[in-house]
Amino acid sequence: MTMAAGHGASVRIKSCGKTFADGTRALEPATLDIARGETLVLLGPSGCGKTTMLRIIAGLELPDPGGRVLFDGNDMTSVPIERRNVGMVFQSYALFPNMSVADNIGYGLKIRGMAQQARAARIAELVALTNITGLENRRIDQLSGGQRQRVALARAVAIRPGILLLDEPLTALDAALRDRLRGELNRLLRALGITTIYVTHDQSEAMELGDRIVVMQKGAIAQIGTPREIYFKPKNRFVAEFIGAANIIEAPVENGHLVLPGGRQPIGGDANLAATIAMIRPETIEVVDPARAPLTGTIDSVSFIGNRQRMIVSGASDKLLTIDAPNTVKVQAGERIGLSMVPDAVRLLPPEN
Repeated sequence: MTMAAGHGASVRIKSCGKTFADGTRALEPATLDIARGETLVLLGPSGCGKTTMLRIIAGLELPDPGGRVLFDGNDMTSVPIERRNVGMVFQSYALFPNMSVADNIGYGLKIRGMAQQARAARIAELVALTNITGLENRRIDQLSGGQRQRVALARAVAIRPGILLLDEPLTALDAALRDRLRGELNRLLRALGITTIYVTHDQSEAMELGDRIVVMQKGAIAQIGTPREIYFKPKNRFVAEFIGAANIIEAPVENGHLVLPGGRQPIGGDANLAATIAMIRPETIEVVDPARAPLTGTIDSVSFIGNRQRMIVSGASDKLLTIDAPNTVKVQAGERIGLSMVPDAVRLLPPEN
């Protein structure tokens, strides 16, 4: 039997910042609400404050004075981690090497005084859920990286925590295994229905796992939204470029069109701007007959990437454009091509400070 959807605690982080003793400001004061059963991903480059925020939620760090952490409305700011009912999975997994898989999973249950029969049933439930049946009696050093990750997850959720915290749990794995386990982890989190806060610098992980994503930059929250909102409607240039590939264009605007070297591209949004910074995702640009295209350019290079081909095009904009086109489009370097996109594919960004 698995836990019902919506299991877990709601979380409110209120005005939580963090300044270390040496004066380093790791986290600007932030306020954030996380719903029961939601998977929230903290995403950003190294040093952006995401792990500091996770550690404040866990109780491993205290926020600066005035900051508060609430679980289901209860103030937990000064409550130590062992009394917060959180499960945590670290990048290193932190498993006990002298214990078997089953003993690792059941460790938290044992120290809480759960009877042996009930503990064995809970371990069996989690072994099945995390797909490690048959490994119960193995030592940790006999497991692969992916198997260790599953054991760490099973141990973290064995105590039925109100909140599950994961700090870059897939980073230590090779790329192919990381991609496969990301899908398994997504399935597991949906099955558990537990409130989850997940830290990563990998935008693919964030997109696949998060109900919402918090993009962080230099210790502050840059944007909060669903994966689709973050990808297609970034609020600034940092978010646009950090999440996937993006063409960033600076151009004057006339009568609702970007005026570019290769032509005039209709835009959505505020058509009354005199000039703008615009973002265009490579896959939203269609290759068409240049005779009927609003933009034209010349292909500098073409790279075949299996399910698509990536073109670098000059002459259409003041900068080289990256275009991801279907692999069935027959083009070659040096060819003049037409480019077309719907107006809403052009995302207008605020001017940089």
